[in-house]
Amino acid sequence: MTTATAHDTDLSDIAFWARPPAAREAAFAELRRRDRPAFFRELKLPFIRHGPGYHALVRHADVVEASRTPEVFSSEPCSNSIADLPGYLARYFGSMINMDDPRHARLRRIVSRAFTPRVLARTEADLRASARRIVDGLLARGPASGDFVTDVAARLPVQVICDMMGIAEADRALVYDRTNVILGLGDPEYTGGREFARTGVTRTGVLYGLAAGLAAGYELNHMAMKLARRRRRAPADDLVSALVTANVDGESLTDQEIGSFFILLVVAGNETTRNAMAHGLKLLTDNPEQRALLLDDFDGRIAGAVEEIVRMSTPVIQFRRTVTRDHEMNGNRYRAGDKVLLFYNSANRDETVFEDPDRFDILRSPNPHVGFGGPGPHFCLGANLARREITVMFRELFERVPTIRSTGEPDRLYSNFINGIKHLPFTY
Repeated sequence: MTTATAHDTDLSDIAFWARPPAAREAAFAELRRRDRPAFFRELKLPFIRHGPGYHALVRHADVVEASRTPEVFSSEPCSNSIADLPGYLARYFGSMINMDDPRHARLRRIVSRAFTPRVLARTEADLRASARRIVDGLLARGPASGDFVTDVAARLPVQVICDMMGIAEADRALVYDRTNVILGLGDPEYTGGREFARTGVTRTGVLYGLAAGLAAGYELNHMAMKLARRRRRAPADDLVSALVTANVDGESLTDQEIGSFFILLVVAGNETTRNAMAHGLKLLTDNPEQRALLLDDFDGRIAGAVEEIVRMSTPVIQFRRTVTRDHEMNGNRYRAGDKVLLFYNSANRDETVFEDPDRFDILRSPNPHVGFGGPGPHFCLGANLARREITVMFRELFERVPTIRSTGEPDRLYSNFINGIKHLPFTY
């Protein structure tokens, strides 16, 4: 292994993730040029069990190969945290992304029934109606400016997910707020509290964030479990009813599994899609020639535009895997018990795969990005839903508000996990 020194890029340093995007991309480009994956020591936090560190997989070939070899690069005991989640956290966040087969296959077999092309086609009319209401609200204000994230991008995904799950209208603001807390563990704006505001984004601040994240996970988990119990008694036409009544080869979900799946669904389905939309508006504003290409043939080019937006933005920066046995991959040796981080953002800028990777090109073909995860059993279950949401929202915007554009730099989420945009000024 090559251990990163104090003079090198340190992906475990909280301050690294406050650097401007261009500086971070340059650092990852330098890491890709190294002979082998760099090794970084873990950030130490109180009350959390840590290991010695992790290998940073930053090349496209390594991320793809590790993704399609789950028997070696395991999602257990944890894939969404560098440190192993303690039991009190795993209870709420230990969904199927932290599982290998056969447990993962069992859960995915049940929940995937809600994401088939036939089921998603039935949501198309609801998607369009929701997007129409959002744009109606913009036009009702007259020529205006605002925050694209809160006014547009964040509204559609949370409406869609809550509609699918059967979450009451009165609870949707809470769902939106708690998902922000869960993914904003290092960001004072979302975690809040006087202590976090005082300490800022430090080791102590992150610890406060973990406590806030646990509380948010508890609320969402129990909201879903209570709804599941109600739907067992009186099923309705929603996803929770389908999940509690599902019987695939004699298997069904427990209330606890539904609660954990709900957290995964609202976090992944809300945060990642809204961030792709926000990044998309910024990219189309900064690249007017690409915007003109899209508007010249929206139906023919939107599919390619969505894939390029996802590649450039890579809403989920990384996931972790744990090596199950001694293994050689692409000329490098890994030992049983090693941790590796799959940096999707870096893989999506790999110069050996993508020509001129920092250029936004909606006609890019082929575009083998890993913005929805690499190939294998953990490829994003909601990828097609995300594609539909982005397509529907941009169609509604560009047909009815064709002059919409961002007007400033985004206020970015402070995170090494989600490439989030908290606020984006816009006008039309």
